[in-house]
Amino acid sequence: MQNLVSFIASKLVDAPEQVSTSERAGEDGSMTVELRVAKEDLGKIIGKQGRTARSIRTVLAAAAEKQEKRCRLEIIE
Repeated sequence: MQNLVSFIASKLVDAPEQVSTSERAGEDGSMTVELRVAKEDLGKIIGKQGRTARSIRTVLAAAAEKQEKRCRLEIIE
């Protein structure tokens, strides 16, 4: 899941070398993917009214569902 988010984010930003992701397990068995990008690229990841972030979360949820897992995305400033 981490690779998927990293791939999508790196294609959207101006500084793909500053994209970093990490995973951590939740108490309920779910997984959280944390995404960090350069400060000037944060708006591109979030998008107008959060549409881009919502789309990334939808793709992530669909990929996780296919593997019978639960996954969340957190965008870290």
